[in-house]
Amino acid sequence: MDLKNGSLVTEFILQGFSGQWELQIFFFVTFSLIYGATVVGNILIMVTVTCSSTLHSPVYFLLGNLSFLDMCLSTATTPKMIIDLLTEHKTISVWGCMTQMFFMHFFGGAEMTLLIIMAFDRYVAICKPLHYRTLMSHRLLHGFVTLSWIIGFMHTMSQIVLTVNLPFCGHNVINNIFCDLPLVIKLACIETYTLELFVIADSGLLSFTCFILLLVSYIAILVSVPKKSSVGLSKALSTLSAHIIVVTLFFGPCIFIYAWPFSSLASNRTLAVFYTVITPLLNPIIYTLRNKKMQEAMRKLRFQYVSSA
Repeated sequence: MDLKNGSLVTEFILQGFSGQWELQIFFFVTFSLIYGATVVGNILIMVTVTCSSTLHSPVYFLLGNLSFLDMCLSTATTPKMIIDLLTEHKTISVWGCMTQMFFMHFFGGAEMTLLIIMAFDRYVAICKPLHYRTLMSHRLLHGFVTLSWIIGFMHTMSQIVLTVNLPFCGHNVINNIFCDLPLVIKLACIETYTLELFVIADSGLLSFTCFILLLVSYIAILVSVPKKSSVGLSKALSTLSAHIIVVTLFFGPCIFIYAWPFSSLASNRTLAVFYTVITPLLNPIIYTLRNKKMQEAMRKLRFQYVSSA
């Protein structure tokens, strides 16, 4: 190992969003509002699902878990990014960087798995409504959610264990708004070709496989719905089209960043914003807040709170 000047890197420099000070302020205000709305929206969904007796069904149990994962995924990156917009020296310690990547892949891997579980739930609800309660039992739901957390943990540990002991020396500039695994690996002082291929196989294939499985499940739903009624088809198209938009915005950047061989696409900060900032806000809007039953439950809880106050 050739250590430049015999020194090891103790912190990384995040380039963040470059531009004039006015543009930095604009990004600061915009991302602060988005993050605030993400946290408030997802907490509101979790509280409503927990406290409303009318929402104790499998789909809302899964939506509550999705909201928690969205909030955690956004919190792993966005607050640091917002603070850096107001600082001239955007730095993060090596261990802080490793921690950020650990939680990003932990919550991201769990959310990918949960989205597939939600697609299966919608397939059973739309295509086999008479067997829905039997198939989607509470025991199976808790098992599914536990499985998503296990997969997320295994996904992040398989990569962090190999990354945390890499020696870093000399170059320490990360061309992104947060610590991104492909870019951090390339800063190591040793040959990382094998590790880069492993990241592509791990994160890239996980993202691509989950995306394909989701599309297949949505197509299966659309193929079976016309046999029921035109009203059901219209409702399914309205619901699934919104879901597909959110899924594409989440998985599209992930596939390009992690499945594409380590090219310039890996440093595209715009793509990174989509799946860490924008999507966690869209998920509660698309999946939950458009739901009439959820809206009614929120109104009842607000009325109960006002009455008790």
